[in-house]
Amino acid sequence: MSPLRQRMHEVIFEADTPAGKLFDVVLLLAIVISIIAIMLETVQSIGSQHGVLLRRIEWVVTIFFTVEYMLRLYCVERPARYARSFYGVVDLLSILPTYLSLILPVAPQLLVIRALRLLRVFRVLKLTHFVREGRVLASALKASRQKITVFLGFVLILTLIMGTVMYLVEGGLEGSKFTSIPKAVYWCIVTLTTVGYGDVAPTTPLGQLVASCVMIMGFGIIAVPTGIVSAEIAQRTFRTISTQSCPSCSLEGHDKDAVHCKFCGSSLELPPEVPPAP
Repeated sequence: MSPLRQRMHEVIFEADTPAGKLFDVVLLLAIVISIIAIMLETVQSIGSQHGVLLRRIEWVVTIFFTVEYMLRLYCVERPARYARSFYGVVDLLSILPTYLSLILPVAPQLLVIRALRLLRVFRVLKLTHFVREGRVLASALKASRQKITVFLGFVLILTLIMGTVMYLVEGGLEGSKFTSIPKAVYWCIVTLTTVGYGDVAPTTPLGQLVASCVMIMGFGIIAVPTGIVSAEIAQRTFRTISTQSCPSCSLEGHDKDAVHCKFCGSSLELPPEVPPAP
């Protein structure tokens, strides 16, 4: 990797240097401005009066993001791998709709094509470049997926049992909305999650007693997955994660003392600059 690419990689992908922090701040401001422009464009009164200005802002931001995307591909050792990564796809989706509007003119009978412009909202996902703690959350969710899966299986069994019980209690009454076991299971899910639409409700004292039990269980059930994920997050908080990005695959989340990338195996240490020949 040439010294120029090394320097660009440090500025674009790292956040430990003043230049890298400045780049992140500028990129963050551009994302916020773009999102605000997109939102204001959907307001009819604002869009009709300031539509030209908003479209100009949109093109300026799009050009900025295009240059940024090309620089990211240039300063990594494996551009194709970055282009297929999550961040690479998000970067492409954030600029593609604006260019598509040039070749897909919107006629009155083809207004549905305007939905393509909503893909610009993907720029909000570029904010994940700045939320390194999100990797800790993702890691905790991945580690606790088996426990959560077992827990969800238990909840499904519980809703089936309680829904069947409620159908037996309320199903035979005239005018009852518990017309079937699936309908009763739907009511149980709505009640257990404390949503409570109220479209289906018990009318008998015994049915209301069963409903009260389901409501009480709902408080405890909601807290269980939160506790599982919180325990995993607490366990990972004690680990010191570096902000260094791999020069090869551009992924982050390495330990402070890591020498090689845990994703692609490449060395995390940039080769020393070779002095010019005399």
